[in-house]
Amino acid sequence: MSMTPVEDAMRLKISEALKPSTLEIYNDSHLHAHHKAMQGATSRETHFRVVVTSEAFKSKMQPARHRMVYSLLKEDLERAGGIHALQLRTRTPEEEEKSAVRTTEEKVKQTAEVEHQ
Repeated sequence: MSMTPVEDAMRLKISEALKPSTLEIYNDSHLHAHHKAMQGATSRETHFRVVVTSEAFKSKMQPARHRMVYSLLKEDLERAGGIHALQLRTRTPEEEEKSAVRTTEEKVKQTAEVEHQ
């Protein structure tokens, strides 16, 4: 039996439906265990950050992309003891590539600034 059944189910549902080139799931539940709403909760899988890159998001705005993911996880979001909070970052492969280029350019700029000090 898996120690992360909710995460495993999320991974399966998102992978099957969206065929992502990137899928990162972070379980942040431990950061929220002290919140009043979580008192008495037995699940250790309630708060997640998810990064999804998929061609399925092409020509869709962020709200539509998020609705796609929410609909896949509807049962897990509605179930008592299921997902309490879900933070999404949804991108197309082109957006992911642009982001990677920007990050590289920023690192080069920071390195140049440090070298000139």
